[in-house]
Amino acid sequence: MKNGKKILIVDDELSVRNSLREWFLEDGFAVETAEDGNAALQRMHSGPYDIVIIDLKMPGMDGITLERRIREIDKDAAIIILTAFASVETAVEALKLGAFDYVTKPVDPDELSNTVRNALKQRHLEAENTRLKAKVSELTLPSPIIGDSSRMRRVLEMISTVAGTDANVVIRGESGTGKELIARAIHSQSERRFFPIVAVNCGSIPETLLESELFGHEKGAFTGAQYRRKGKIELAHGGTLFLDEIGDIPTKMQVDLLRVLETRRFHRLGGNQEITSDFRLVCATNRDLEALIEEGTFREDLYYRINVFVIDLPPLRDRPDDIPALTRHFIEKYAHAMGKPVKDVSAEVEALLVSYSWPGNVRELENAVERAMVIGREPSIQPEDLPLPLARSEAEPEGSSLAAIERRHIERVLRAEKGNITRAAAALGIDRGTLYNKLRRYDIERL
Repeated sequence: MKNGKKILIVDDELSVRNSLREWFLEDGFAVETAEDGNAALQRMHSGPYDIVIIDLKMPGMDGITLERRIREIDKDAAIIILTAFASVETAVEALKLGAFDYVTKPVDPDELSNTVRNALKQRHLEAENTRLKAKVSELTLPSPIIGDSSRMRRVLEMISTVAGTDANVVIRGESGTGKELIARAIHSQSERRFFPIVAVNCGSIPETLLESELFGHEKGAFTGAQYRRKGKIELAHGGTLFLDEIGDIPTKMQVDLLRVLETRRFHRLGGNQEITSDFRLVCATNRDLEALIEEGTFREDLYYRINVFVIDLPPLRDRPDDIPALTRHFIEKYAHAMGKPVKDVSAEVEALLVSYSWPGNVRELENAVERAMVIGREPSIQPEDLPLPLARSEAEPEGSSLAAIERRHIERVLRAEKGNITRAAAALGIDRGTLYNKLRRYDIERL
């Protein structure tokens, strides 16, 4: 019965080729033979083989040279070397080149059959491992990062730059800008993506519990510790540890965290066993760490340890061109979840969304879209579906500074004039030089 597997036998002795061919035909293999290296290479070009059995000593091209050439054609073929002159050097060289094994002559058919079966098992396991890794990569992909503005393109470039390294990363940005999404994107593009990313919000856990959350504890370490518990640092072994709101970590724990970053070793609370964890650190904060250092609430040595690579995530008000795409992404998301036929927003709503300052950033935009999807009854979102601050045309959040209002007004005029400085300056009632100064002052990018 055919098993669907193909074997190529390469040997200059006709009797060896024929006897092995008959043996493996009885085992159900599709078998082809070649009398030398050149004939073998011609057959390799005609189609892949699961197993290639090569005689080491052949006139012209020897087995080691042929193995190298076959690897150039098919890097996945399982190669078994036959040799009457077995030596440690021969074995080492063949295995270094990727041979599965070698068998000495005279060949014991049962031994060779067993070697072939083991090689096929390894090929199957390697193929399954590749398939599972691809599946894991697909399942662990983070939510897409929406945005084609120049500032978001810069963020995406920085993610690609740092993802392939093990450098510590600090993601800075206001609340709601998507810092955890960026952290997960870094993890998913790294070599650690097949291991977990473990997230800890340092600002939401009481100081008395944060130490146990990070380092774990032994049974009886403190009142209520009824069993051993692994900490997030230990659980992140092989993967990524994401510390959100790193600026909120208490000063004492900053010392302990610094030691772990330097040694990758720690103890659980109440324990004596030293534990090792190999993890990559990504941090996020919406606070000014340099100011915290000046205040004495954040250690300078920890700052320099974590602040290897910095990604500044722009607030949504600084990338208004991304708002329409983000809005449609959230509409698609909630339309599917709610089973609603909403596809888009009205032109008036899009103008309101783009002109609003979004103090809550992307999180606030998503919340606004979700609310509109819940109460809306039209195929597109209407102004009356929006939360009250958004529904008021040209709404400004309470407490806005004069500078913030001026910046938003300049950005609106620039968008209306499609980035034309001369027309924008005329509309604002100022000269071009004054407008250029304001663009530099407020770090406004021309369209």
